[in-house]
Amino acid sequence: MKTSLKKHFILLSVILTASFSLNAQVPDFTSAAEKSINAVVHVKTKTEIKQRSMMGFDDDPFFQFFFGQPRMQQQQKPKPVMASGSGVIITEDGYIVTNNHVIADADEIEVVLNDKKTYTAQVVGTDPNTDIALLKIDANKLHTIPFGNSDDLKIGEWVLAIGNPFNLTSTVTAGIVSAKARNINILSSDMKIEAFIQTDAAVNPGNSGGALVNLKGELVGINTAIATQTGSYSGYSFAIPSSLVQKVVDDLKKYGEVQRAILGVSISDISDELAKEKKISVMEGAYVHSVSEGSAAKAAGIKEGDIITKINDKKVKSVAELQEQIARKAPGDNVSVTVLRNDSEKTFTVELKNKRGNLDVMTANTLDELGASFQELSNEKLQKFKISNGVLVASVSKDGKFQQAGIKKDFVIIRINNKPIKDIKDIKNALSEVSNGSNRDNALFISGIYTTGEAGYYAIDLSKK
Repeated sequence: MKTSLKKHFILLSVILTASFSLNAQVPDFTSAAEKSINAVVHVKTKTEIKQRSMMGFDDDPFFQFFFGQPRMQQQQKPKPVMASGSGVIITEDGYIVTNNHVIADADEIEVVLNDKKTYTAQVVGTDPNTDIALLKIDANKLHTIPFGNSDDLKIGEWVLAIGNPFNLTSTVTAGIVSAKARNINILSSDMKIEAFIQTDAAVNPGNSGGALVNLKGELVGINTAIATQTGSYSGYSFAIPSSLVQKVVDDLKKYGEVQRAILGVSISDISDELAKEKKISVMEGAYVHSVSEGSAAKAAGIKEGDIITKINDKKVKSVAELQEQIARKAPGDNVSVTVLRNDSEKTFTVELKNKRGNLDVMTANTLDELGASFQELSNEKLQKFKISNGVLVASVSKDGKFQQAGIKKDFVIIRINNKPIKDIKDIKNALSEVSNGSNRDNALFISGIYTTGEAGYYAIDLSKK
């Protein structure tokens, strides 16, 4: 009996000693939290959703035009959908960075500060490729979080996540950096850039757009996603690195559009299967499957079969790391690209270009460029034309994009790029997708009907000014 008690006592002593030792190594988070918490805001959005009982016909307006509407169809009053996330104040005069998915399609955006003051926010610009949006409120002398260098983060380093999960405002959680340059295939745009910082700081719905800070209280990331099978936190969260955020935000402030540099290569990570197939002797880097004609890479001499291993002498182990490095650059920047070719190292100086293959400053496309005015249709007009959605072209000006494409007055736009057009905001969103690179073709593919019943299909190339 005494022997058994002695063993239990020794075991308990070991556990207590380990616990005290662990506590002694945990850093003090209070300073970083105090510096940051007042600069993290609650972002609330309201979106008007027009609901219709369509019995599956909503995606096929031409079927409805020729065969009539379902008997059950009726236009209902818009029902507002409320959502919320977080944001980070980055300037004293009211610029706020958040996630694009937090404010996408919102009709109204409200920002609530930590002191409960409330403001209406305007969207300065968005970039779905990185899931970043920049907002502005009319305020001064606000608390801010300074940008830190996410490149300096080390695996195992402590970080804090600050946000508003489940509408619980000003919530702080702590964790360590678990990995860097993670690609989790969560973004859907054609030119998406995913090089997330992975942490085990607890993040939940509502944290999106909030701050990831280091122990100095510097912004090292914008919290964006969680790995989960339940919809709630399951152990890992992901943040956009601050070095990328800062570049995107600076461009949105200056141009309203991200000046994205394009290398012009089709690449992939090196798998064991690819290494065997191509007889590759290394497992790190980005394998070049093809090089686009007229691209920056082509002009510099990069070829199919090359393995990109460094950008400006910084080692790149994966496609995500390569994309992150290039995404920080602007068209016209020169970068040093090191490749392995036939097991020999070669270095090229590449002058990066934009998605149009030149060095021009990219600006957001606007409705003015289309050379047309638009009118939203009443329920009665929609029923008259036997369609569920659409926006009327009220007038067409000379020398505009619509006139050049052959679109005439009294044309009802039903779809653009295979997405239903319900109001003028949907047309603006379609233009924005082309501007920010979500649409690889740089074009609007428009379908609809004239008020006379004639169907129309048009394509507008927005890359041509």
